[in-house]
Amino acid sequence: MQFEDLDLIEPILNALEDQKYTEPTPIQEQAIPLVLNRSDVLGCAQTGTGKTAAFAIPIIQHLYHNGQHNPRDKKIKALVITPTRELAIQIGDSFKTYSKYTQLKNTVIFGGVKQGTQVNALRNGVDVLVATPGRLLDLMEQGYVRLNNIEYFVLDEADRMLDMGFINDIRKIIHKLPHQRQSLFFSATMPAKIVELSRKILHNPKKVEVTPVSSTAETIQQYLYFTNRADKNNLLKHILQDEKMNQVLLFAKTKHGADRIVRNLTKQKIKAAAIHGDKGQNQRQKALTQFKAGELRVLVATDIAARGIDIDKLRYVINYDIPNISETYVHRIGRSGRAGEDGVAISICEPEENVYVKDIEKLINQKIKVVKNNPFPQTDTPMTDKEKKEWEKEKQKRKKEFFANRNLKSDKSKSQNYSRSRR
Repeated sequence: MQFEDLDLIEPILNALEDQKYTEPTPIQEQAIPLVLNRSDVLGCAQTGTGKTAAFAIPIIQHLYHNGQHNPRDKKIKALVITPTRELAIQIGDSFKTYSKYTQLKNTVIFGGVKQGTQVNALRNGVDVLVATPGRLLDLMEQGYVRLNNIEYFVLDEADRMLDMGFINDIRKIIHKLPHQRQSLFFSATMPAKIVELSRKILHNPKKVEVTPVSSTAETIQQYLYFTNRADKNNLLKHILQDEKMNQVLLFAKTKHGADRIVRNLTKQKIKAAAIHGDKGQNQRQKALTQFKAGELRVLVATDIAARGIDIDKLRYVINYDIPNISETYVHRIGRSGRAGEDGVAISICEPEENVYVKDIEKLINQKIKVVKNNPFPQTDTPMTDKEKKEWEKEKQKRKKEFFANRNLKSDKSKSQNYSRSRR
Protein backbone atom coordinates (compact mmCIF):
# COMPACT_ATOMS: atom_id res chain seq x y z
CA MET A 1 0.00 0.00 0.00
CA GLN A 2 1.09 3.59 -0.75
CA PHE A 3 0.19 6.78 1.11
CA GLU A 4 -1.75 7.93 -1.94
CA ASP A 5 -4.08 4.93 -1.43
CA LEU A 6 -5.22 6.38 1.93
CA ASP A 7 -7.31 9.17 0.39
CA LEU A 8 -5.00 11.90 1.62
CA ILE A 9 -5.14 15.48 0.34
CA GLU A 10 -2.50 16.81 -2.02
CA PRO A 11 -0.77 19.18 0.47
CA ILE A 12 -0.07 16.24 2.79
CA LEU A 13 1.05 13.94 -0.05
CA ASN A 14 3.45 16.65 -1.21
CA ALA A 15 4.90 16.98 2.28
CA LEU A 16 5.33 13.20 2.50
CA GLU A 17 7.01 13.15 -0.89
CA ASP A 18 9.49 15.78 0.31
CA GLN A 19 10.48 13.35 3.07
CA LYS A 20 10.61 10.46 0.58
CA TYR A 21 7.87 8.66 2.52
CA THR A 22 5.88 6.46 0.16
CA GLU A 23 4.64 3.45 2.14
CA PRO A 24 2.79 3.74 5.47
CA THR A 25 3.87 1.64 8.45
CA PRO A 26 1.37 -0.95 9.74
CA ILE A 27 -0.07 1.37 12.39
CA GLN A 28 -0.39 4.21 9.88
CA GLU A 29 -2.10 1.93 7.39
CA GLN A 30 -4.62 0.83 10.04
CA ALA A 31 -5.15 4.03 12.03
CA ILE A 32 -5.24 6.79 9.39
CA PRO A 33 -8.48 5.56 7.71
CA LEU A 34 -10.15 5.14 11.13
CA VAL A 35 -9.23 8.66 12.25
CA LEU A 36 -10.29 10.12 8.88
CA ASN A 37 -13.61 8.31 9.40
CA ARG A 38 -14.05 10.22 12.73
CA SER A 39 -13.69 7.14 14.95
CA ASP A 40 -12.08 7.23 18.38
CA VAL A 41 -8.99 5.00 18.35
CA LEU A 42 -7.33 2.91 21.06
CA GLY A 43 -3.81 2.18 19.83
CA CYS A 44 -1.36 -0.26 21.39
CA ALA A 45 1.97 0.64 19.86
CA GLN A 46 5.53 1.35 20.95
CA THR A 47 7.62 4.40 20.18
CA GLY A 48 9.25 3.94 16.78
CA THR A 49 6.30 2.32 15.01
CA GLY A 50 5.28 5.52 13.24
CA LYS A 51 2.28 6.30 15.44
CA THR A 52 2.91 10.07 15.45
CA ALA A 53 2.14 10.26 11.74
CA ALA A 54 -0.80 7.89 12.33
CA PHE A 55 -2.60 10.62 14.28
CA ALA A 56 -0.93 13.79 12.98
CA ILE A 57 -1.71 13.25 9.30
CA PRO A 58 -5.48 12.70 9.63
CA ILE A 59 -5.83 15.55 12.17
CA ILE A 60 -4.09 17.92 9.75
CA GLN A 61 -6.41 16.74 6.96
CA HIS A 62 -9.52 17.27 9.10
CA LEU A 63 -8.45 20.77 10.11
CA TYR A 64 -7.58 21.69 6.52
CA HIS A 65 -10.86 20.34 5.14
CA ASN A 66 -12.80 22.21 7.81
CA GLY A 67 -11.22 25.48 6.72
CA GLN A 68 -9.74 25.91 10.18
CA HIS A 69 -6.45 27.26 8.90
CA ASN A 70 -7.64 30.86 9.10
CA PRO A 71 -4.75 32.90 10.56
CA ARG A 72 -7.26 35.15 12.31
CA ASP A 73 -8.76 32.21 14.21
CA LYS A 74 -6.65 31.87 17.34
CA LYS A 75 -8.58 29.03 18.98
CA ILE A 76 -6.84 25.72 19.68
CA LYS A 77 -8.61 22.91 17.77
CA ALA A 78 -6.34 19.91 18.48
CA LEU A 79 -4.50 18.98 21.67
CA VAL A 80 -1.77 16.33 21.99
CA ILE A 81 -0.61 15.38 25.50
CA THR A 82 2.68 13.52 25.90
CA PRO A 83 4.85 12.78 28.97
CA THR A 84 8.29 14.15 28.11
CA ARG A 85 9.76 17.32 26.63
CA GLU A 86 11.77 15.40 24.03
CA LEU A 87 8.72 13.54 22.76
CA ALA A 88 6.68 16.76 22.70
CA ILE A 89 9.33 18.46 20.56
CA GLN A 90 9.47 15.47 18.22
CA ILE A 91 5.68 15.44 17.78
CA GLY A 92 5.68 19.19 17.17
CA ASP A 93 8.32 18.72 14.45
CA SER A 94 6.17 16.02 12.84
CA PHE A 95 3.11 18.27 12.71
CA LYS A 96 5.28 21.01 11.19
CA THR A 97 6.63 18.59 8.56
CA TYR A 98 3.26 17.14 7.49
CA SER A 99 1.45 20.51 7.48
CA LYS A 100 4.17 22.22 5.43
CA TYR A 101 1.85 23.03 2.52
CA THR A 102 -1.08 24.14 4.67
CA GLN A 103 -1.46 27.29 6.72
CA LEU A 104 -1.95 25.34 9.93
CA LYS A 105 0.04 26.48 12.94
CA ASN A 106 1.23 24.36 15.83
CA THR A 107 3.30 25.01 18.93
CA VAL A 108 4.86 22.97 21.71
CA ILE A 109 4.75 23.81 25.43
CA PHE A 110 6.73 22.07 28.17
CA GLY A 111 8.32 22.84 31.52
CA GLY A 112 11.95 23.38 32.41
CA VAL A 113 12.24 26.61 30.39
CA LYS A 114 10.82 30.12 30.76
CA GLN A 115 7.25 30.37 29.52
CA GLY A 116 7.49 33.71 27.71
CA THR A 117 8.15 32.37 24.20
CA GLN A 118 5.44 29.73 24.59
CA VAL A 119 2.91 32.31 25.82
CA ASN A 120 3.66 34.58 22.84
CA ALA A 121 3.07 31.69 20.43
CA LEU A 122 -0.28 30.97 22.08
CA ARG A 123 -1.29 34.63 21.87
CA ASN A 124 -0.54 34.61 18.14
CA GLY A 125 -2.92 31.68 17.73
CA VAL A 126 -2.33 27.97 17.09
CA ASP A 127 -4.41 25.21 15.54
CA VAL A 128 -2.54 22.31 17.16
CA LEU A 129 -1.07 22.38 20.66
CA VAL A 130 1.43 19.73 21.79
CA ALA A 131 2.02 19.80 25.54
CA THR A 132 3.39 18.07 28.60
CA PRO A 133 0.82 17.91 31.43
CA GLY A 134 2.51 20.11 34.05
CA ARG A 135 3.17 23.15 31.85
CA LEU A 136 -0.26 22.85 30.23
CA LEU A 137 -2.02 23.00 33.60
CA ASP A 138 0.17 25.96 34.65
CA LEU A 139 -0.77 27.97 31.55
CA MET A 140 -4.43 26.96 31.87
CA GLU A 141 -4.48 28.28 35.45
CA GLN A 142 -2.88 31.52 34.26
CA GLY A 143 -5.55 31.91 31.60
CA TYR A 144 -3.27 31.52 28.58
CA VAL A 145 -4.83 28.24 27.39
CA ARG A 146 -8.53 27.49 26.94
CA LEU A 147 -9.65 24.02 25.86
CA ASN A 148 -13.32 24.66 25.16
CA ASN A 149 -12.81 24.56 21.35
CA ILE A 150 -10.85 21.30 21.22
CA GLU A 151 -12.18 18.97 18.52
CA TYR A 152 -9.29 16.46 18.45
CA PHE A 153 -7.60 15.11 21.56
CA VAL A 154 -4.59 12.75 21.59
CA LEU A 155 -3.13 11.11 24.68
CA ASP A 156 0.24 9.62 23.73
CA GLU A 157 2.46 7.24 25.76
CA ALA A 158 -0.32 6.74 28.33
CA ASP A 159 1.55 4.01 30.21
CA ARG A 160 4.52 6.32 30.72
CA MET A 161 2.09 8.96 32.04
CA LEU A 162 1.14 6.42 34.70
CA ASP A 163 4.80 5.63 35.50
CA MET A 164 5.60 9.33 35.90
CA GLY A 165 2.61 10.05 38.15
CA PHE A 166 0.71 12.22 35.65
CA ILE A 167 -2.63 10.42 35.84
CA ASN A 168 -4.25 12.99 38.16
CA ASP A 169 -3.05 15.80 35.89
CA ILE A 170 -4.55 14.01 32.89
CA ARG A 171 -7.87 13.68 34.67
CA LYS A 172 -7.89 17.45 35.38
CA ILE A 173 -7.19 18.20 31.71
CA ILE A 174 -9.87 15.79 30.45
CA HIS A 175 -12.40 17.46 32.76
CA LYS A 176 -11.83 20.74 30.87
CA LEU A 177 -12.32 19.24 27.37
CA PRO A 178 -15.59 19.49 25.42
CA HIS A 179 -17.71 16.36 25.60
CA GLN A 180 -18.07 16.34 21.81
CA ARG A 181 -14.64 15.60 20.40
CA GLN A 182 -12.63 12.91 18.64
CA SER A 183 -10.17 11.19 20.96
CA LEU A 184 -7.12 9.05 20.20
CA PHE A 185 -5.35 7.07 22.91
CA PHE A 186 -1.94 5.41 22.48
CA SER A 187 -0.03 3.23 24.92
CA ALA A 188 2.76 0.67 24.57
CA THR A 189 1.22 -1.49 27.31
CA MET A 190 -2.31 -1.80 28.69
CA PRO A 191 -2.27 -2.28 32.48
CA ALA A 192 -5.62 -2.13 34.31
CA LYS A 193 -5.36 1.57 35.24
CA ILE A 194 -4.64 2.51 31.62
CA VAL A 195 -7.62 0.49 30.36
CA GLU A 196 -9.80 2.22 32.96
CA LEU A 197 -8.54 5.64 31.85
CA SER A 198 -9.13 4.82 28.18
CA ARG A 199 -12.78 4.03 28.92
CA LYS A 200 -13.24 7.50 30.38
CA ILE A 201 -11.66 9.17 27.37
CA LEU A 202 -12.90 7.16 24.38
CA HIS A 203 -16.35 6.55 22.91
CA ASN A 204 -16.87 3.24 21.06
CA PRO A 205 -13.19 3.13 20.04
CA LYS A 206 -11.67 1.11 17.23
CA LYS A 207 -8.63 -0.84 18.43
CA VAL A 208 -5.33 -0.81 16.57
CA GLU A 209 -2.48 -2.99 17.78
CA VAL A 210 0.95 -3.49 16.25
CA THR A 211 4.29 -4.89 17.45
CA PRO A 212 3.27 -6.68 20.65
CA VAL A 213 5.36 -5.59 23.61
CA SER A 214 6.79 -9.10 23.99
CA SER A 215 8.46 -9.03 20.58
CA THR A 216 11.85 -7.66 19.59
CA ALA A 217 12.73 -6.68 16.04
CA GLU A 218 14.26 -9.53 14.03
CA THR A 219 16.89 -7.11 12.74
CA ILE A 220 18.37 -6.62 16.24
CA GLN A 221 21.29 -8.82 17.30
CA GLN A 222 21.24 -9.32 21.08
CA TYR A 223 24.33 -10.05 23.17
CA LEU A 224 24.83 -10.58 26.90
CA TYR A 225 27.89 -10.17 29.12
CA PHE A 226 27.79 -11.68 32.62
CA THR A 227 30.15 -9.79 34.92
CA ASN A 228 30.63 -8.56 38.49
CA ARG A 229 29.40 -5.20 39.70
CA ALA A 230 32.96 -3.99 40.38
CA ASP A 231 34.01 -4.85 36.79
CA LYS A 232 31.20 -3.14 34.87
CA ASN A 233 33.16 0.02 34.06
CA ASN A 234 36.16 -1.93 32.81
CA LEU A 235 33.91 -4.17 30.74
CA LEU A 236 32.19 -1.15 29.19
CA LYS A 237 35.62 0.27 28.28
CA HIS A 238 36.49 -3.09 26.66
CA ILE A 239 33.24 -3.12 24.65
CA LEU A 240 33.77 0.44 23.43
CA GLN A 241 37.19 -0.46 22.03
CA ASP A 242 35.27 -1.52 18.94
CA GLU A 243 35.67 1.58 16.75
CA LYS A 244 32.59 0.66 14.71
CA MET A 245 30.52 1.66 17.75
CA ASN A 246 30.66 5.35 16.91
CA GLN A 247 27.12 6.17 18.11
CA VAL A 248 25.84 4.38 21.23
CA LEU A 249 22.71 4.94 23.28
CA LEU A 250 23.45 3.61 26.77
CA PHE A 251 20.78 3.01 29.42
CA ALA A 252 21.41 3.51 33.13
CA LYS A 253 19.07 2.70 36.00
CA THR A 254 19.41 5.99 37.92
CA LYS A 255 20.23 9.66 37.33
CA HIS A 256 23.31 9.48 39.58
CA GLY A 257 24.42 6.31 37.82
CA ALA A 258 24.10 8.03 34.44
CA ASP A 259 26.25 10.96 35.59
CA ARG A 260 28.84 8.58 37.05
CA ILE A 261 29.10 6.67 33.78
CA VAL A 262 29.64 9.93 31.86
CA ARG A 263 32.43 10.94 34.26
CA ASN A 264 34.14 7.59 33.80
CA LEU A 265 33.84 7.72 30.01
CA THR A 266 35.16 11.29 29.94
CA LYS A 267 38.26 10.18 31.90
CA GLN A 268 38.81 7.60 29.15
CA LYS A 269 38.65 10.36 26.48
CA ILE A 270 35.27 9.10 25.22
CA LYS A 271 32.88 11.94 24.43
CA ALA A 272 29.66 11.36 26.34
CA ALA A 273 26.74 13.21 27.93
CA ALA A 274 23.75 12.25 30.06
CA ILE A 275 20.07 13.11 29.80
CA HIS A 276 17.74 12.63 32.74
CA GLY A 277 15.13 14.45 34.81
CA ASP A 278 17.65 16.54 36.76
CA LYS A 279 19.10 18.05 33.58
CA GLY A 280 17.64 21.33 32.33
CA GLN A 281 15.76 21.30 29.04
CA ASN A 282 18.51 23.23 27.26
CA GLN A 283 21.13 20.74 28.52
CA ARG A 284 19.07 17.77 27.36
CA GLN A 285 18.36 19.26 23.97
CA LYS A 286 22.01 20.22 23.47
CA ALA A 287 23.16 16.68 24.33
CA LEU A 288 20.62 15.12 21.98
CA THR A 289 21.55 17.50 19.15
CA GLN A 290 25.27 16.79 19.62
CA PHE A 291 24.62 13.04 19.67
CA LYS A 292 22.59 13.14 16.47
CA ALA A 293 25.30 15.27 14.82
CA GLY A 294 27.99 12.74 15.76
CA GLU A 295 29.74 15.11 18.20
CA LEU A 296 29.12 12.68 21.07
CA ARG A 297 29.94 9.01 20.87
CA VAL A 298 27.80 7.90 23.84
CA LEU A 299 24.49 9.28 25.06
CA VAL A 300 23.63 7.97 28.54
CA ALA A 301 19.94 8.04 29.39
CA THR A 302 17.47 6.94 32.03
CA ASP A 303 14.31 5.24 30.79
CA ILE A 304 11.96 8.17 31.36
CA ALA A 305 14.27 10.70 29.68
CA ALA A 306 14.76 8.35 26.70
CA ARG A 307 11.07 8.31 25.79
CA GLY A 308 10.72 10.31 22.60
CA ILE A 309 14.32 9.90 21.47
CA ASP A 310 14.12 8.94 17.81
CA ILE A 311 17.49 8.69 16.06
CA ASP A 312 17.61 7.60 12.44
CA LYS A 313 19.84 4.59 11.75
CA LEU A 314 20.89 4.19 15.40
CA ARG A 315 22.70 0.84 15.45
CA TYR A 316 23.99 0.32 19.01
CA VAL A 317 22.15 0.18 22.34
CA ILE A 318 23.88 -0.84 25.58
CA ASN A 319 22.06 -1.80 28.77
CA TYR A 320 24.59 -0.89 31.46
CA ASP A 321 21.95 -1.93 34.00
CA ILE A 322 19.44 -4.70 33.27
CA PRO A 323 15.89 -3.40 33.83
CA ASN A 324 13.79 -5.21 36.41
CA ILE A 325 10.71 -4.83 34.19
CA SER A 326 11.03 -7.09 31.16
CA GLU A 327 8.96 -4.84 28.85
CA THR A 328 11.43 -2.03 29.49
CA TYR A 329 14.16 -4.13 27.87
CA VAL A 330 12.05 -4.44 24.72
CA HIS A 331 11.46 -0.67 24.64
CA ARG A 332 15.15 0.06 25.14
CA ILE A 333 16.61 -2.15 22.45
CA GLY A 334 13.83 -1.08 20.08
CA ARG A 335 15.68 2.23 19.71
CA SER A 336 17.96 0.40 17.28
CA GLY A 337 17.05 -1.67 14.25
CA ARG A 338 14.24 0.63 13.15
CA ALA A 339 12.65 0.74 9.72
CA GLY A 340 14.38 -2.48 8.68
CA GLU A 341 17.86 -1.31 9.67
CA ASP A 342 20.25 -3.65 11.51
CA GLY A 343 20.70 -3.10 15.23
CA VAL A 344 22.93 -4.42 18.02
CA ALA A 345 21.81 -4.59 21.65
CA ILE A 346 24.44 -5.36 24.31
CA SER A 347 23.50 -6.02 27.93
CA ILE A 348 25.86 -6.04 30.91
CA CYS A 349 24.57 -8.22 33.75
CA GLU A 350 25.81 -8.25 37.35
CA PRO A 351 24.85 -11.11 39.71
CA GLU A 352 21.84 -9.38 41.27
CA GLU A 353 20.37 -8.96 37.77
CA ASN A 354 20.63 -12.60 36.66
CA VAL A 355 16.99 -13.21 37.55
CA TYR A 356 15.93 -10.24 35.39
CA VAL A 357 17.62 -11.82 32.36
CA LYS A 358 15.57 -14.99 32.84
CA ASP A 359 12.37 -12.94 32.98
CA ILE A 360 13.34 -11.07 29.78
CA GLU A 361 14.12 -14.27 27.89
CA LYS A 362 10.79 -15.69 28.97
CA LEU A 363 8.98 -12.59 27.71
CA ILE A 364 10.73 -12.42 24.32
CA ASN A 365 10.64 -16.21 24.01
CA GLN A 366 14.29 -16.53 23.05
CA LYS A 367 17.72 -16.92 24.60
CA ILE A 368 20.05 -13.93 24.46
CA LYS A 369 23.47 -14.90 23.09
CA VAL A 370 26.09 -14.92 25.86
CA VAL A 371 29.50 -13.52 24.84
CA LYS A 372 32.19 -16.10 25.64
CA ASN A 373 35.39 -14.08 25.12
CA ASN A 374 34.61 -11.90 28.14
CA PRO A 375 37.73 -10.57 29.90
CA PHE A 376 35.70 -9.80 33.04
CA PRO A 377 33.50 -12.89 33.61
CA GLN A 378 31.00 -13.12 36.43
CA THR A 379 32.54 -14.85 39.43
CA ASP A 380 30.47 -13.38 42.25
CA THR A 381 27.15 -14.94 43.25
CA PRO A 382 23.89 -13.09 43.93
CA MET A 383 23.45 -11.98 47.52
CA THR A 384 21.13 -13.91 49.79
CA ASP A 385 18.16 -12.09 51.33
CA LYS A 386 20.11 -11.77 54.60
CA GLU A 387 23.12 -10.28 52.77
CA LYS A 388 20.87 -7.85 50.92
CA LYS A 389 19.41 -6.59 54.21
CA GLU A 390 22.87 -6.16 55.72
CA TRP A 391 24.12 -4.39 52.57
CA GLU A 392 21.11 -2.06 52.57
CA LYS A 393 21.63 -1.34 56.28
CA GLU A 394 25.29 -0.49 55.67
CA LYS A 395 24.39 1.69 52.68
CA GLN A 396 21.91 3.70 54.79
CA LYS A 397 24.54 4.05 57.54
CA ARG A 398 27.11 5.42 55.05
CA LYS A 399 24.50 7.78 53.65
CA LYS A 400 23.73 9.21 57.11
CA GLU A 401 27.44 9.63 57.83
CA PHE A 402 27.95 11.41 54.51
CA PHE A 403 25.19 13.95 55.15
CA ALA A 404 26.26 14.39 58.78
CA ASN A 405 29.82 15.21 57.64
CA ARG A 406 28.54 17.54 54.95
CA ASN A 407 26.37 19.42 57.45
CA LEU A 408 29.30 19.63 59.87
CA LYS A 409 31.52 21.16 57.17
CA SER A 410 28.72 23.56 56.22
CA ASP A 411 28.27 24.69 59.84
CA LYS A 412 32.04 25.09 60.25
CA SER A 413 32.23 27.17 57.07
CA LYS A 414 29.36 29.39 58.24
CA SER A 415 31.10 29.87 61.58
CA GLN A 416 34.36 30.89 59.91
CA ASN A 417 32.57 33.31 57.60
CA TYR A 418 30.78 34.82 60.58
CA SER A 419 34.08 35.22 62.48
CA ARG A 420 35.67 36.95 59.48
CA SER A 421 32.70 39.29 59.15
CA ARG A 422 33.08 40.35 62.81
CA ARG A 423 36.74 41.36 62.38
